[in-house]
Amino acid sequence: MLGLLGLPFLASTAYADDAAQQDATTSTPSGGDTDHGTAVSMTIDEATPVVTATSGYHIKVSITNPTAEALTSGRMSLHTNVLFSFSSRTDIQEWSQGQSPIPTFDELGTTNVPDIAPHATANVTMDVAASQDKLKTIVNWGPKPLLVSYERGQDAPTVVHTFLTRSSEGLPNAQTPALNITMAMPLAGDSWQLNQGAAKNLMTGQRRDAMPNVDDVVTLGDSGTRLARDKEELIDRHPKLQVVADPTYLKALSLPTTTNAIMQPGFFDLTSAAALNDSQAYEQSGVASAAWSATTAADQYQRAVGDKKAAQPAYAWQGSGQWTVQALNHAKSGGYPTVIADQGFNDDDDATVHTGKYVLPTDSGDVTVLASQRELTTLARGHATSRQADGETSSAGRLSRFMAQSAFYQMEQPYTTRTLLVCFDVDTSVTDENALLGAMEHASWLSLSSLDDLAQAEPYRSGEEAAALAPTSSGLSSSKLGDIASTLRGLAASRDDISRFSSDILQEDTATASKPKTADAGDAQSLAQQDANSARSKDGRAWITRIGEIHDQLALHAMSANTALRERASGQVNALADQLLSGVAITPMEKITVVSETAGMPVSISNTHPYPVKVKVSSLTDSMEIVTNRFVTVEVPARGNAQVTFTIRVSTSGRTTAHLTLLDRQGKAFSSPQETPIISTLQISDMSGFIFIAIAIVLGIVGLWRQFHRKKDPDE
Repeated sequence: MLGLLGLPFLASTAYADDAAQQDATTSTPSGGDTDHGTAVSMTIDEATPVVTATSGYHIKVSITNPTAEALTSGRMSLHTNVLFSFSSRTDIQEWSQGQSPIPTFDELGTTNVPDIAPHATANVTMDVAASQDKLKTIVNWGPKPLLVSYERGQDAPTVVHTFLTRSSEGLPNAQTPALNITMAMPLAGDSWQLNQGAAKNLMTGQRRDAMPNVDDVVTLGDSGTRLARDKEELIDRHPKLQVVADPTYLKALSLPTTTNAIMQPGFFDLTSAAALNDSQAYEQSGVASAAWSATTAADQYQRAVGDKKAAQPAYAWQGSGQWTVQALNHAKSGGYPTVIADQGFNDDDDATVHTGKYVLPTDSGDVTVLASQRELTTLARGHATSRQADGETSSAGRLSRFMAQSAFYQMEQPYTTRTLLVCFDVDTSVTDENALLGAMEHASWLSLSSLDDLAQAEPYRSGEEAAALAPTSSGLSSSKLGDIASTLRGLAASRDDISRFSSDILQEDTATASKPKTADAGDAQSLAQQDANSARSKDGRAWITRIGEIHDQLALHAMSANTALRERASGQVNALADQLLSGVAITPMEKITVVSETAGMPVSISNTHPYPVKVKVSSLTDSMEIVTNRFVTVEVPARGNAQVTFTIRVSTSGRTTAHLTLLDRQGKAFSSPQETPIISTLQISDMSGFIFIAIAIVLGIVGLWRQFHRKKDPDE
């Protein structure tokens, strides 16, 4: 018996039985199953995907009682039509949705179902032997309708529509050429993040042996540096599986796995970039076209496998947008003559299935599109073909539909050579992938082929005919594009902060600047620590360049099609730039009391980074009577402190606040500002003060004497 698949999901409930189906074209909910109107649900947990002469048929179903009352015992039965053959894809789809009046009078088996307690689930298994009469009477291979029915008393039955696919093994039918199918799996990671320990080491230089490289700081997070064991076993077990790997993912693995091709680095969302059509925004964010080009992909692949001569074909894998002609031109300009369309390319319901290859002209030259087959790819990626397909709400049910659908495609044109492409998703369940590939390997009507076979096949359409079949829109909403543009602006701002730190904060000549130039610019301990770090390069430019490289690498991952990764990575990029700027800060001070006309206000500046900086300190008070000088320039040693002194001048007693701000050498503020209260208790304490007081008194007395002794005017 072939491998089975069991991942339970709830199936919808339909009101139907064999007789009623001959007249009805739609299913209606069962009406007497619950005390609150909630339908009993039935799910296919396991099913034999391919029936042979010796396999028989096995199915396991979960029946769930969502009500507060027990369900009385009933029975589950399997019915098919051994003589029926589907004549169109519409027939198959309508059957899966319970909308086709196909009679299913041939009973394969029945079994009792015990009472089901409130809010409980019964697991019902049925095995149909290969010798069962109805199963033996199937003389034509291919998909058959299969109705799974649960009945109790007078209540309407709960049914699920699925398929039984008979292989040609043991049947007298003529053998026809197998249908070629290329199964492609993208191998990429969505857990990219900053290694906080390595990032701290880089920022502070606490370890003196070496500067962390980019791959030490931008890592795969909890997934570690080894490919997950189940994914590795999947690739080893199914050598015909076509693995298309992100080279940055391969480079992060300590032991690169087997691959058949590479994609754009970082799984860069190329189709969204083409839709946004703002190359300058990507350049400013640190994600230049060279970051995701085919040349860069090839270089990273060679580094991943440790072989400068290693080579694999490079395909641009579709992002969240559609492959419009504009997007294809974008891919071609990046060095990708071939792209993979995992959805949305020539989804024509009327045409028979055909080789998924198109050759389209673009402004940059011809581009080959390898387009996936819609229904098969939808099922392979863990989605039902429609919401009404009640048998496809579980992995086992989708597998049964996949095998039935692929068998029908072969039967449509049995002597026409075609190669279909089916794409998994990055996060498709390995269990599902393994079950599907195992079933396909046992299917006599299928032949697993390679991406190279598909790329070399005769195109279905080419030239202007192919261009007419390309999507005319990216399919991305204005809201989605707005989110991407917002992310790019944030990345550009953080990259600008790093550039500003390099040009306007980091000391200009870090190779020779080992001592601060201000008299109070650092203590002996911090200077000794700086000078003792001889193992580390004294060139701060290499250090700040490394920080920029880390920013750009994480920004590349932020521009993948994964929304959660974009939000996480862009947030960490912004935090990296903030950490860089906040590493130089003013030390908070207590209030200062001034008792004379002038006083000194000492201000300490700290630098947690491994290289010295040169900045300005700005001081501005709220008072016209209590003021300080405006700016002081200071050099702060690596991992040290420096102190500058502002002169306070007062003309009266009172209070004010000095607002202290760090400025780069261009006068632009950075880091957190600080506030220091200044209290003036000005007192007269020298001879000049007393003289002024005496003069004031004399003048006052004279003024009063003149007022009383002046001669009055006669008219007064």
